[in-house]
Amino acid sequence: MDILSEIKKRRTFAIISHPDAGKTTLTEKLLLFGGAIQTAGAVKSNKIKKGATSDFMEIERQRGISVATSVMNFFYKGVQVNILDTPGHKDFAEDTYRTLTAVDSVILVIDCVKGVEEQTENLMKVCRLRKTPVIVFINKMDREGKYPFDLLDEIEQKLSLPVRPLSWPISMGKTFQGVYNIYSHKLNLFESSKTEIADHLVSLEGLDDPRLESAVGEHAKALKEDVELIEGIYEPFSVEAYRNGDLAPVFFGSALNNFGVNELLDTFIQIAPNPLPRQTNKSTVLPSDPKLTGFVFKIHANLDPNHRDRIAFFRICSGVFERNKFYYHPRLDKKMKFSAPVSFMANERKVVEEAYPGDVVGLYDTGNFKIGDSLSEGENIYFQGIPIFSPEIFREVENKDPLKTKQLEKGIRQLTDEGVAQLFIQPFGNRKIIGTVGDLQFEVIKFRLLNEYGASCNFRHMNYYKAAWVTSKSKEKINEFFKHKQSNLAFDKNDNPVYLAESEWYLNRVIEQNPDLKFSFSSEVFSEFHEGE
Repeated sequence: MDILSEIKKRRTFAIISHPDAGKTTLTEKLLLFGGAIQTAGAVKSNKIKKGATSDFMEIERQRGISVATSVMNFFYKGVQVNILDTPGHKDFAEDTYRTLTAVDSVILVIDCVKGVEEQTENLMKVCRLRKTPVIVFINKMDREGKYPFDLLDEIEQKLSLPVRPLSWPISMGKTFQGVYNIYSHKLNLFESSKTEIADHLVSLEGLDDPRLESAVGEHAKALKEDVELIEGIYEPFSVEAYRNGDLAPVFFGSALNNFGVNELLDTFIQIAPNPLPRQTNKSTVLPSDPKLTGFVFKIHANLDPNHRDRIAFFRICSGVFERNKFYYHPRLDKKMKFSAPVSFMANERKVVEEAYPGDVVGLYDTGNFKIGDSLSEGENIYFQGIPIFSPEIFREVENKDPLKTKQLEKGIRQLTDEGVAQLFIQPFGNRKIIGTVGDLQFEVIKFRLLNEYGASCNFRHMNYYKAAWVTSKSKEKINEFFKHKQSNLAFDKNDNPVYLAESEWYLNRVIEQNPDLKFSFSSEVFSEFHEGE
């Protein structure tokens, strides 16, 4: 198989948003229009009994939120579409940020009623830093929301992102009828459907079609005027500017009722970038490079609770990944082969013989992988820019059932391997402390420990401000420091020493008083540990 032709077929992207903007519903409808599923589920509907495909974990079904990135793929009009549906809640932003390292573009979902929200702004900061191409989908046009031109202005101002509408709504709220595709100059009208694709009632070519007024009635004049205004005040759409991250095409619709989804999907496969180059510690890896390279951006325990398996999500950056072929694991300095690599449809899996740049494959893992690990055909490389964050909330694990101690310890280690929480062990008393960036993560961990491992626990709040990894050229200096700070000493899962600071003032004072020690946070730690291994 020609690798260049396979690369041209790939589109790998993440769907991101503030919670409740309709991100998972849009994911479901893209799968529906892409032919991957026959009936769409609803995230929060009692009337629709099929659950969302991407929300496959039990807690996601109960809470109606996404708490983990899920991977799905389908083939549409000759294009392999790889979707990564991310958590919207800020407490799981770390998972989302790491997912953004594994994609080539992003679809940002905005609620037309609420407009640009806090988490939307935070996510866009990451996209801007990476110059990630962004398409905006303004959702829930079947509700009375903000005026479309006001929404465009708000996006440009709050997100510092120039926009260009490529579709336009025909009214909104109760009188919303659908969207006009500015990019292809077409209008397809159909009855709304929450679960299936409805037959077209009418298909029009351009706004000069004589059937327009009979199709949309009194809204025809307003639609023509709005589109004329758009063509007058916005620059013509540039695919190059979009792919460079300098322009965001905007689509309108109602994912719940299927309006605007097909227009988005058809345009996306035409303009979205193919797999992009990736930077490593040694060079820039091009997708067309013949040797395989890639990295693990996510680990998930118990994807199938019946088999207690652990899956590493591996993004292919170059070359061809082949089943049962040996690849080099630089951190462990050993070769590994994989007899059953899988592709995903959320929690459903299919063994693959080959995979190409842009694809995400699941590798069954017995503990060999950490987030950020790479595989290659012999080169000692790691990929840059995969973030690990210093926790902000710390709680001690209290075992409620001593008979399930082994299950609790196994569960804590496996769940913290996933990267949304970090485990610190204090040597005095063997206290286990979990650190996260949000409160909701503790609820998820507690739920999963009970349901997946049969272990019950409580979490006791710890008065720590921040975790700092301590390194030095002199091991004696580290030992001397912790001799006087025993109550603040902990080790992470890799036995690296960590200082748990009580407050910002204490942390700054300790840093000033110990110039021979380096106190590291966030991704600094990640790079340093890998360089030293």
